[in-house]
Amino acid sequence: MILHKRILKLTMLACCWLSLSAVAALAHPHILRATDQKEIAAEELLRDLATVQVIFIGELHDHAGHHQAQLSIIRALQKDRQPLAIGLEMFRKDSQAALDRWVGGSYSLNNFLKDYHDNWSMWEKYREIFEYAKGQKIQLVGLNIPREISKKVARQGFAALPEQQRQALGNVQCIVNPEYGDFIRRAMGGHGGHGQQYLFFCEAQLLWDTMMARNLVDFLRLNPQHRVVVLAGSGHAWKFGIPRQLLEQMEITYRVILPEIDNRVSRTSIDSDVADYLWLDEGEDGWTF
Repeated sequence: MILHKRILKLTMLACCWLSLSAVAALAHPHILRATDQKEIAAEELLRDLATVQVIFIGELHDHAGHHQAQLSIIRALQKDRQPLAIGLEMFRKDSQAALDRWVGGSYSLNNFLKDYHDNWSMWEKYREIFEYAKGQKIQLVGLNIPREISKKVARQGFAALPEQQRQALGNVQCIVNPEYGDFIRRAMGGHGGHGQQYLFFCEAQLLWDTMMARNLVDFLRLNPQHRVVVLAGSGHAWKFGIPRQLLEQMEITYRVILPEIDNRVSRTSIDSDVADYLWLDEGEDGWTF
């Protein structure tokens, strides 16, 4: 009888341990597939990402968890045999030489930080990604355009750009249709307004998306063997943003992963027109594999 009770107790403990292990395996992260709004395991996400060439991962720039999620995916994909590159909204294309020197190991941190702060801010939020890229020799690709151009368009419209600047951008069409205007408003959580000033703001966003897509295409045509993870603000990473402009310029396979952001994209509003996967906000420890 005593032996029977001990066996029963051990069996219950084993079952409890297995149940807790299964829960722990699913606890971090929480990935929602947009097509059926089903939560999937990280392994299933990574298997799918390994079948495409470009992966967009959205972010709120000041959210440390979003950058942890990005780095988790980058680390996982780096294990694959296909060469990996990281496309950056955070760096202009004309700063590519600084990125190359950093990854190549010929640039000190102090020197690199001068270029970094000339392009972006919040170094501590991005530091691990840049250091991992350097340590693993992962090519970093600047995708952005000079800030003064996008700011001028946002204030005065695309037509206000001097002819010389428009020529330097190439044959860019900056025509905002109602669908794009609605997308920008949705990506901003329902804000945005109407009228000419809102139109100018949308033109700036469209120019931004178009040029980042073009710079990505330039890299892919020179490096067709690479898989690219693109890090960009949540709105730019939506399918209506850079991905749509990318598809207009080349035929490519891609996926979009967005973090859950209140009033913008959530588990109750996600659909496959916006993204392929939603990384659910389940606390600070829920942003890594």
